[in-house]
Amino acid sequence: MTDIQAPPETGPDAGGAAPEPREKMVDVFADDKGHTVAKTNPVGVEIARLADLDDRVVALSADMSAVLADLRQRHPERYFEFGIAETNTISAAAGMAASGLRPYVLSMAPFGAIKCAEQLRTDVAYNHLPVRFVARLSGLAMGFFGTSHHAVEDIAIARTLTNLTVVAPADANATIGLLRSTVDHDGPVFYRISEGTSPVYPEPPTFSYGKWVQVRPGRDLTIIGYGLGVGLGLAAAEILAAEGIDAAVLDALYLKPFDSEALLAAARDTGKLLTVEEHNEIGGLGSIVAETLGRNRVPADLDTLALPDVDLEVGVPAALHAHYGLTPDGVAQRARALVGA
Repeated sequence: MTDIQAPPETGPDAGGAAPEPREKMVDVFADDKGHTVAKTNPVGVEIARLADLDDRVVALSADMSAVLADLRQRHPERYFEFGIAETNTISAAAGMAASGLRPYVLSMAPFGAIKCAEQLRTDVAYNHLPVRFVARLSGLAMGFFGTSHHAVEDIAIARTLTNLTVVAPADANATIGLLRSTVDHDGPVFYRISEGTSPVYPEPPTFSYGKWVQVRPGRDLTIIGYGLGVGLGLAAAEILAAEGIDAAVLDALYLKPFDSEALLAAARDTGKLLTVEEHNEIGGLGSIVAETLGRNRVPADLDTLALPDVDLEVGVPAALHAHYGLTPDGVAQRARALVGA
């Protein structure tokens, strides 16, 4: 196993020096620029706001109580803490939805999205129930806690569940925008929340159901990402622009329903596609893009930047991202190869 270390400038006690004060120690959920949802809380704040507007909104926590502090304070009778009992949480939410409520279930992605596939399918999706499942700490966000805490198969699992809408916001404002734009959707919704994302949207956007967003135009290739992949694509596009390569960037925030129209237009416009995702290379965005191109017989040069289908390393998320090339430079390098530069 490769020894993955934290960036030296943020390590807690590099070189045998005295330990840093707690407030200066590395935040394992932050990226190398200090972006972290621990400093904001778009999910919790927005769910509390939605609860203010709709008496049907309730929240169920699977050991995620801190995120729901606002709701707990304003509507304590609509907050339910289940602890580390994710399967029970989803089954209870299904019952509440069947009774006319709008339950939001918060869970850590490795223990909710992956562990509870059966409850998501049979209790919720099969019955078309309006349960909102919010999977926090997806991808490598809990990379410091062991491989059991990686959530890199959740998109592959979630998108195979009939009736389940699957979305992945690019930043905090996109998270708020998606929570608002799906609030009246009649079926279940799965939100995959990335941690340590770079800002993409200056304010919460109004999204159209099932539609992607072009966040940067370009003519030489199209970088397609979701979650933190969008910010990486934008940063890489800036690097490439300085070299004379004009890259478009698409925010593939809807993974199901999949915006085939936007994908095929990008393939026809630039002819070269690079997908970027913090997910196993099997079953994620890259796989869906390949399936869609083949099914529609649209030719394009395709490269996929994802996590390899091997035993992954353990470490601080920013260090893991660097190890697997999920950085602006890593994306730019793959883009150069795709365009032959």
